[in-house]
Amino acid sequence: MTLIRFTDRPLPRNPWAELEKFKREMDMLWPRFFGGETAAKHVSSVYPPLNISENADNIFIRAELPGIQANDLEIFIEGDTLTIKGERRSKKANEKTSYHRQELEYGRFSRAVALPTKVDADKITALVENGILTITLPKAEEAKPRQITVKAS
Repeated sequence: MTLIRFTDRPLPRNPWAELEKFKREMDMLWPRFFGGETAAKHVSSVYPPLNISENADNIFIRAELPGIQANDLEIFIEGDTLTIKGERRSKKANEKTSYHRQELEYGRFSRAVALPTKVDADKITALVENGILTITLPKAEEAKPRQITVKAS
């Protein structure tokens, strides 16, 4: 009989987070390896990082977009997919500047997420404040929970 030892270590909150972090680092290294453009011109596919939550009436999407203005963003909804597109612009550095490390990513990005339920597309709102984009998506009436009365026979 084989015994399997279990530990009290908590599981990671997002099992894919380490792989996403690894992918971002590889995205930054790959172009440099072949002598191409710097990775700062290409933002990885998991940008921007975001949270999706909901309550009985709404779905909320919060995305970290430091340094990005509202006029640099486009938000689309098609069916059950919401897409955030934009551009993070870099400030031109002095030509005599040489970098020892360049981790800030610049350039165009696009992130599409599947929504967990139907929403009322005409009532969606979006607000950028202090580098956080908050999108509020009211649920469609047919997607809201309903209480069913139980009758006795």
